[in-house]
Amino acid sequence: MSLKDILEKLVQGKAPILLSDSNKDWEAGALLETLSEPMLKRAAYFQPGMYIAEINEGGYLGTVLYKVKQKAQEAQL
Repeated sequence: MSLKDILEKLVQGKAPILLSDSNKDWEAGALLETLSEPMLKRAAYFQPGMYIAEINEGGYLGTVLYKVKQKAQEAQL
């Protein structure tokens, strides 16, 4: 599965999560709009509630690309 496939599924499912890299927290849709095609085509694995990691050439999990964070609940009036 590609990183693009994972991000598209998160957007379609309206997952209440943020994806955190070393610099910033991202919405899945924002990553789809800003990442380059080569980055989106990378083979990746999504571990729900934990991370998105690349799959290296040997077929093993490689670098963690994004850590999964739950969105803060909005205050209810």
